[in-house]
Amino acid sequence: MTNMIRNTIMTFIFATAVVSPAIAAAVPAEKGGSLLLTLFLGFFALIVVFQLVPACLLFVGILKGLFSKKHGVEQKSSNQ
Repeated sequence: MTNMIRNTIMTFIFATAVVSPAIAAAVPAEKGGSLLLTLFLGFFALIVVFQLVPACLLFVGILKGLFSKKHGVEQKSSNQ
């Protein structure tokens, strides 16, 4: 298991180190992006943020439910 994790991390580091300069060299230098591109990226960032906040709140709620002590929980019998 640790070998698999180590190999995955090494592959990720190697791929990032090799691919990043190639991608950076392929992008032409411009003076700046267009307004439409900036608005699109901003809208995309808002979508990510508005989806991330409820997801984090739900995750915290799940963790609280898993690790909290259960007080006052009684098991009722179905035989009456």
